[in-house]
Amino acid sequence: MYFDNAATSYPKPDCVPEQMVHYIKNIGASPGRGTYAAALEGDQLLYDTRKAICRLLHISRASNVVFTANSTEAINLAVKGILQPEDCVATTAIEHNAVWRPLKKMEQSHRVHIRTIGVSSDGTLDLAEAKRVLSQGCRLAVFIHGSNVIGNILPVQELTDLAHQYGALVLLDASQTAGAIPMDLTEIGADFVAFTGHKGLMGPTGTGGLYIKDGCVLDTLKEGGTGSMSVSPYSPEDPPDRYEVGTVNIIGIAGLYASVKYISEIGVDKICKQEQQLIKRLMVSLQDVENITLYGPGEKEERLGLLSLNIKDMTPYDAAKILDQKYGMMARAGLHCSPQAHRAIGTIQTGTLRISTGWFNTEAEIDQLAQALMEIAKERV
Repeated sequence: MYFDNAATSYPKPDCVPEQMVHYIKNIGASPGRGTYAAALEGDQLLYDTRKAICRLLHISRASNVVFTANSTEAINLAVKGILQPEDCVATTAIEHNAVWRPLKKMEQSHRVHIRTIGVSSDGTLDLAEAKRVLSQGCRLAVFIHGSNVIGNILPVQELTDLAHQYGALVLLDASQTAGAIPMDLTEIGADFVAFTGHKGLMGPTGTGGLYIKDGCVLDTLKEGGTGSMSVSPYSPEDPPDRYEVGTVNIIGIAGLYASVKYISEIGVDKICKQEQQLIKRLMVSLQDVENITLYGPGEKEERLGLLSLNIKDMTPYDAAKILDQKYGMMARAGLHCSPQAHRAIGTIQTGTLRISTGWFNTEAEIDQLAQALMEIAKERV
């Protein structure tokens, strides 16, 4: 049984590998690199995938979606394409290393000043604290949409409005939320939104993208061939070609196209409801169990389909090992690439055992997982 969907969703819908194999076997060509039928079919697939993502996330223009290898590359593109020496950047105290490390690199190389918006011990962000930090002025504000450790969902629309009020551009890290919860990027209003294909979007690894709002221009992260304006020694001015240099991962994008269509047919609302109900079912089963500590928002509060916990006098690594070897259950142990979040909830020394649900998990699996965790905890009494 698989409970590590916050890292990578699994299993994938059957249409995903089928579409990838179809492209490899029957099309094969690089998009944007020829005028023959197969290359043009690749061009069409790229466009269709952009449009499918636009419909899912409520984006008005296909050219606003730039494909990247993952959300980490998308975040690096935005952060390093915006920040200049001595700029100030605001972020939260629960960011993933995909945000924190690029910011720390810019602090080191460009003397960028980082201001952090604190959170409570359960990860809750106070808008008054956000206003205090943002009112000091910054060029960029970076917000995680949903924590991959705590599971809380941030009030990103309010945060975006605040940041814009004080003159900052906004980068939203939607790694955990794209495809997992309903999202209207036009309504949220962020200037940049990074997303990955292999989590909530149920696509293959090596896929992701960056939404760039109309009127926003980034310095390029890398340069190279685009298949367009080849006579120029410089990158094209217009997106997406400006940022998509080199041959794109068209095989992965073929799988992403299939997964986005699959999600759209089911409905993000339905997927979100199921994943949240499953994790709340687990919380109800475990909340009063001796020797088990649960982290993050309570059972009645909105959260992602994930839960961090610890068992008294047992490392999360040992708990994960027992789950795997004795019960055949796969869960994530450690810091989950988010030391900032663990500092916030007081688990930086130990990490946590993280359970994250997906569309293909069932109530029966959750009940079996709860029973297994209770048995492991009972052994610690």
